[in-house]
Amino acid sequence: MISVVEHGRVRELSLARRPVNALNPELVAALRSHLCEARRDGCGAIVLSGRPGCFSAGLDVPELLRLDRTQLRAMWQDFFALLADVATSEIPIGAALTGHSPAGGAVIAICSDYRVLAEGDFLIGLNEVEVGLPLPEVLHRVLGHVVGARTAERLAVTGALLKPPEALRCGLVDEVVPMAEVVPRTLAWLNRVVATAPAAVAFTRRQARQPLFDAFATVDGALVERMLDAWFSSETQGTMRALVARLDRDRASRP
Repeated sequence: MISVVEHGRVRELSLARRPVNALNPELVAALRSHLCEARRDGCGAIVLSGRPGCFSAGLDVPELLRLDRTQLRAMWQDFFALLADVATSEIPIGAALTGHSPAGGAVIAICSDYRVLAEGDFLIGLNEVEVGLPLPEVLHRVLGHVVGARTAERLAVTGALLKPPEALRCGLVDEVVPMAEVVPRTLAWLNRVVATAPAAVAFTRRQARQPLFDAFATVDGALVERMLDAWFSSETQGTMRALVARLDRDRASRP
């Protein structure tokens, strides 16, 4: 599910769960394991990438709908732990957004240090409300750190999915470049960071990202239970099952 490419001191972890890198328990666990291994191996930085056309389509809703509350609790716990791993990483992490990055894909991206998005007819955003899920406070705080409080409110409440130029204008991503340049530009930024005085960078980066540490310090069992209550509510279940049915119809209509 994860392809590994070494770029000197920077390790690229490329999501490789076909067709759209949807996040299920196995992919979340694999990504957490690879992040831990990269830090243990002494990597200076990490690139997270996907396949051309799609970074990650977010949570694998059809699979997660089949889980009971106990199974889904474990998934939510691991997912929030993955986001904390990225947000509070001791080494910089760049998101090479190689295409569509809605919902969970965008959430992973905003937890990273730097985001480079491919040019094209791609969409990125935290559209959780569209499937009936409230955006938890921890993620609203991270989004506010990235784009500012007023823009975060607008994006979160509307569940807006943005095209690359819009995402760049509001600060959701840092660069928009041709597809072939997404990983190289992410690497260029990370290499510039790791080439600088490491102690000074580490100290300054830790201070700058303190709001993310504070945000994830609030994640607890009560938050997970609130997410479970929302997930199993009749409104959310109806919205998600309608979404899955629509996707199934779209796939069936393709030649």
